[in-house]
Amino acid sequence: MITKPNKNAARKKRHLHVRRSITGTPERPRLNVFRSSKHIYAQLIDDVNGVTLASASTLEAEVAGADVSKTEAAKLVGGLVAKRAIDNGHEVVVFDRGGYLYHGRVATLADAAREAGLKF
Repeated sequence: MITKPNKNAARKKRHLHVRRSITGTPERPRLNVFRSSKHIYAQLIDDVNGVTLASASTLEAEVAGADVSKTEAAKLVGGLVAKRAIDNGHEVVVFDRGGYLYHGRVATLADAAREAGLKF
């Protein structure tokens, strides 16, 4: 019996490897990205205190109401999470791609967050 490789398990392994070196602090929180087949989620995390400082996703009314492609939705989410982060006083962050390739929706979200004023 031939088994298929579990792509999500491999992604989680890559993410754990990256998380050994990336940590969000109160001064420089971690911008985490999770991508599913339909949606994309981004959140700003302070790992020292274990607190989520800001978040945005394609499930929110501001983004879900727009009839756009998944890539365009990722751009909207990136701008939204950056706006919320800056409103909370967090301009410099550490980007955590969550084990995904820096390509497609993940790269689009990161670029939109940079354009909206986040520095990483």
